[in-house]
Parts: sequence; C-alpha cells; structure tokens
Amino acid sequence: MPPEPQRTPPRVPPLSRATVAETALRLLNETGLEKLTLRAIAQELDVKAPALYWHFKNKQELIDEMATEMFRRFNSAPDADGPPPPWRERLFAVNRTLRTSLLGYRDGARVFSGSRFTGTEHAAQSEAQLSALIAAGFDLPQAVRALSATFSYTLGFVTEEQGVHPLPGERREGYDVAERAERMAAYPLTAAAGALLFEDYDAHFEEGLHLLLDGIEARYGVH
Repeated sequence: MPPEPQRTPPRVPPLSRATVAETALRLLNETGLEKLTLRAIAQELDVKAPALYWHFKNKQELIDEMATEMFRRFNSAPDADGPPPPWRERLFAVNRTLRTSLLGYRDGARVFSGSRFTGTEHAAQSEAQLSALIAAGFDLPQAVRALSATFSYTLGFVTEEQGVHPLPGERREGYDVAERAERMAAYPLTAAAGALLFEDYDAHFEEGLHLLLDGIEARYGVH
C-alpha cells in the first residue's frame, strides 16, 4: 500500500504585537485583568512565555497595546454623512460610544484608564473633536478641559459600573440592592439611594453627562 500522504500542519500566524494583544483581549473576558498573565497568553498562543518578551517588556506594555487595539476597534466605523452635530450632541455621542465599547470587555475601563496609546490613531480623533469645539466657540484650553472632563467622567463611571456588572448580564456578589437596604435600615436616605446607585445605569449615565455638559455650558458661556 502506498504511504499515506503527510498532513500539512495548520498555519500558525506569526507572533506579533497585534496577535498577542488580540489574544489578550479575547482572554480578558474569561479571566479579568488581575488573572490575565503573560504565561496564560503564551499558553493560548502555544508558545513559551519568554517569546512574548520580545514584544512586551512587562504587563503594562501589553495593557498599553490592548488599550490601543480597543481604541482602533471603537473608531473603526465610518463617519456619518451630513452636517456636524452641535457640540453637546457630539460630546454625548462620543461618550456614549466610549461607554458602550468599554462595557464590551471585562475590566475594559481599567484597561483603558491610565494607559498610553502606542500608535497615533487617537490624534486624528482628538484633532477633530478639538476643531469642532473651537468652531463652536470654545478656546483651546476650554476645549481641552471639556474633552478631558467628559472622558474622565465616562471612564470613572464605567469603572464603577463594571465593579457591579463585570459584563452585561453578570452581577457581582454583594450588590443586592434589597439586602443592602436592610443592612442600611438605620440610614434611610442611604438605604433608598442604593436603587439609584446600583440600578438603571443607562439613565444614571445619561443624567450625569447632562449635569456635566450643563456645567461646561454655564462655565464657558458657549451654546
């Protein structure tokens, strides 16, 4: 009998910063940030852990690349046609998109917070946002502060939200509102506040962003 033909092994994509970051983001939803290790990523890629150190000196460098890849995915959709929206609508849209995108990853806000982007893709969006605010009547320092304040609000909000809901539909133990109200019975206002703090995050986010934008408008006198 003729020998059986040898099977060609499946092609493994070359190891690169991009493939490592993509694998890390995939594992993030399974493990969370604390348990996401270079060793676990190497095992998923079927390589030895030292191979990853050719691309990332430490975990923070990897997190920076993960945040950069997240940003690329957030901003991959083409811009809508038509006239640009008013500055308030623009900032609302940007921050709603940011929140929705961060919620797609376990610990997404923690990955994004304090990370240094490794590319320059974010500069194009920053330039567009600053230009739109200046065209609306802001000066550059005001535009920078408005963007920074709304970004920080959204990042902090999602960090707290993911402390309760690590992923949509998943609730962390210890955040039962009724049980909390019973424990806080001696403090009725604090007990009642639980339902406002730990429920209906969509409405909570929208109202907080309205408050922030109202303050920006009143402070800078831009309409």
